[in-house]
Amino acid sequence: MHHEPNTDAGELRLFVEDLYAHLGDRAAFDARLHPEVTVWESADPRLLRGIAELDELRGPAIALEQRTTPLPLVEPVGIVADRWGDTGVLRYLLEVRASTGAPVSELVRVTDVVRRDESGWRIVHHHATDIEPAAVPAEEDHR
Repeated sequence: MHHEPNTDAGELRLFVEDLYAHLGDRAAFDARLHPEVTVWESADPRLLRGIAELDELRGPAIALEQRTTPLPLVEPVGIVADRWGDTGVLRYLLEVRASTGAPVSELVRVTDVVRRDESGWRIVHHHATDIEPAAVPAEEDHR
């Protein structure tokens, strides 16, 4: 049986936009991760399993009021979302800037697999690869 994706996946696009809007709030961010999430990150060759291993890579959470440097602006762009019932796949680029209006300093290609349960949508697998900002044509609009 062939299942077509539900192309009306706006709920998933809002999920990922909200995720990065709360990047500075570790508890709010982690509430959107499944406790047994698997993660591929450019900075670590291992397949990270669970939030504890992810924390080894991220380091300790620092409350916003205790930060000595501002968080960068991290914005998901070019979001492509598909959903099949309680399962979804998101693909997007993360543009990282020092502040609003600053040039893109980092560009990350991301694929997230999400599942919906009693807690709502949560990421069960996150795959992120750093790419050179110059690798994407400047005239291409990711929004």
